[in-house]
Amino acid sequence: MNKYEAMIIFPDSLKEESLDEALEKVAAEIEKSGGTVNAKTRIGRRSFARPMDKQTGGQYMVLTFQLEGEKIAALQARFKLNEDIFRAQVVRVPEVAAAAAK
Repeated sequence: MNKYEAMIIFPDSLKEESLDEALEKVAAEIEKSGGTVNAKTRIGRRSFARPMDKQTGGQYMVLTFQLEGEKIAALQARFKLNEDIFRAQVVRVPEVAAAAAK
């Protein structure tokens, strides 16, 4: 299993309760794919440098998880279908950085 980090941007219009539910849905989607969520970090509300799709800001979250490499493409496709997610970016954490974090 590889270690990944996903930055998820939720719309700024989501309320606190809805944001918690949306974050749990993302974690459940990762677990349904056969992965394990290691950490969930809220970064908070941030404004965009320029408006995107008529949005001026969003609520940022970072998830650290482990998943098989061949399942990432399918997971990203499901993120695109999720209406609660404004943007999502998944990157693989290098082994050196993962070992240093321990």
